[in-house]
Amino acid sequence: MSRPIKRSFSIAGHRTSISLEAAFWAALQDAAARERLPVAQLVARIDGDRDGASLSSAVRVWLLHYYRSPTPGL
Repeated sequence: MSRPIKRSFSIAGHRTSISLEAAFWAALQDAAARERLPVAQLVARIDGDRDGASLSSAVRVWLLHYYRSPTPGL
């Protein structure tokens, strides 16, 4: 298991950062490519849908739901 990697994004005009393990970063990049979105835009979308959870947790949960979907990215 890898240590979390921290990356920063600009979302709605403010800087924020999230920490994810390498496998989650790879899954997020893959999901963004499938959705034809930059990673930052996908993170912003996830940020808009979270209900009080930390952004890192929201990304992990979103990825779990995304890849459990019968047709991810379609």
